[in-house]
Formats: sequence, structure tokens, C-alpha cells
Amino acid sequence: MYIIVVGGGKVGYYLTKALLDEGHEVLLVEKNVTICKNTVDEMGSVCFRGDGCEASTLAEVGAGRADMLIAVTGDDEDNLVACQVAKHKFNVPRTISRIRNPKNETIFKKLGIDVTVSSTNIILEHIEEELPTHSVTRLLDIRDKGMEIVEVKILPESTTVGKAVRELSLPEESSLCLLLRKQEKPIIPKADTILQSEDRIIAITPLESEEVLRATLTST
Repeated sequence: MYIIVVGGGKVGYYLTKALLDEGHEVLLVEKNVTICKNTVDEMGSVCFRGDGCEASTLAEVGAGRADMLIAVTGDDEDNLVACQVAKHKFNVPRTISRIRNPKNETIFKKLGIDVTVSSTNIILEHIEEELPTHSVTRLLDIRDKGMEIVEVKILPESTTVGKAVRELSLPEESSLCLLLRKQEKPIIPKADTILQSEDRIIAITPLESEEVLRATLTST
């Protein structure tokens, strides 16, 4: 499957790596020359410098033969435009857009975007299942103060398997807010919660601490 990823930030970077590992043909489109160069240096010729919102750029990267376009820039409007150009000018069968503001989800779907992904809504849905009366407005405020919501999967070979949450040296201001375990209801991690292989951890962390948090939870 040929997949075009628009946006070379952290989301686009990790998404591109994951899709390549799964054997897909992937091309990352990014405007920033430094990000593009660093990506090429690390992963090879998988990054094209250009504006994914422009039809000329999408034509140059072969959008006409793409099976999917995923727009994951930090700007909802840019993601919308990239998906619309891909869908209506190049007839890309499947478009997926990241949205930062959950209020944009309805309009994106009305405008023909096949799938929208809002990390805010994902977190809210899980927390509401656990704490239906708890106010979650604070989560939206945190996202505007240099924080982000991330998901980390505990690998079978990780040294954190079998450890309690209290034993982890988490970065300052980082917190584990949800644990997703196969065939079990989501739980709020406590100090004595024991991590298991394949657990998926939803955490809130400062932008600059994301790598440290991931390393802490997935160290081998």
C-alpha cells in the first residue's frame, strides 16, 4: 500500500516509522528543511520537502496512485486542505486527518474526510467510562500549556514488565492517566498497579519530556 503522510512532526515521524516497519511504501511530506533532512539521514529517501496542501506538491509525490493520505500536521486547517485536495483532485481512496480541536470533527466529516483522529476525544471517552462525573476540562487546558497526550505500549522485552507504577522514575510533571489491557476494562493506574506485557499506557507529559517518558516505560 502506498501511503502519503503530510506533516513531519513527532506524530508524522513515528507514524512513518511504524508504517515502514509494517512493509508499506510511505512518503512523508514536510515543509521544514531541517526536519526533512534529519528524516532522510535516518530513514533514507522517505521524505519530500514541500507543502502537502498544494496540488502541485501532491502531484509530484504521486498522489494519483496513493492508496491513502494521512494528514498529521499541528494545524487542523492544513490537515483539512491536504485531505480535500487528495480526495477531490487525485481521487485518493482513503483520507485520514489528525484534529487538535475536537469541535472540528463534525465539519471535517461533513467535508468528506474519511477518518478523523482526536487524541483529546480518545482520552475523554476512556476517562468518562471510569469517572463519569469527573470534570475533564483541565485536560483541554493542559494541551495549551506545552503538554501532550501520548500512548506508550509496554513491549514483552521491556524491563518495566512486572514492575509497580511506584517503581518507575517518571519525568517531572508526567503522569499515567489510563491503562488499556486486552480483554479488560480500562483502569486508572495506581501506585501499586503492576505493568504487564502489551499494556498500553495513556500519559500526559510536557512536550520536552516525551522521549524520556517513552524510554522509561519501554527500556530493555
